[in-house]
Amino acid sequence: MKKIENYLYEEEMQAIRSACSEVWKNFGGAFKESIIDNALTIALEKQGLKVESQKRIDIYFEGKKVGTYVPDKIVNNVILIELKCKPRLLQEDKKQFWYYLKASPYKVGLLINFGPKKLEICRRIYDKARHEKAQANKA
Repeated sequence: MKKIENYLYEEEMQAIRSACSEVWKNFGGAFKESIIDNALTIALEKQGLKVESQKRIDIYFEGKKVGTYVPDKIVNNVILIELKCKPRLLQEDKKQFWYYLKASPYKVGLLINFGPKKLEICRRIYDKARHEKAQANKA
């Protein structure tokens, strides 16, 4: 496969896509999210990836902790994954995921839907905006 210049975590992304495809080929969108979640952990680890499930991430507002966000998975301590098992991803799902990624310390996130008709993988990057926000806060 051709390498893409400046593609963050390209090897991890390929391994994740492969693991997702394997799970979707076996289960499609026929099972609850908890079953898909467990199967995906096995498939990701089989790809040689380090997987943390349900890692707690503190959320802050104006320097004060306001709650905790618990993503479905963190892969290799660099990629945040949220799973869905629904007919299709809605714009609201994507918007909510964007806020999750924005509130986390991770640059790359995947919103993955194991739908009945297709596997959807929505990749988002939140790095430049985080950097600009940090710079603005220092000023």
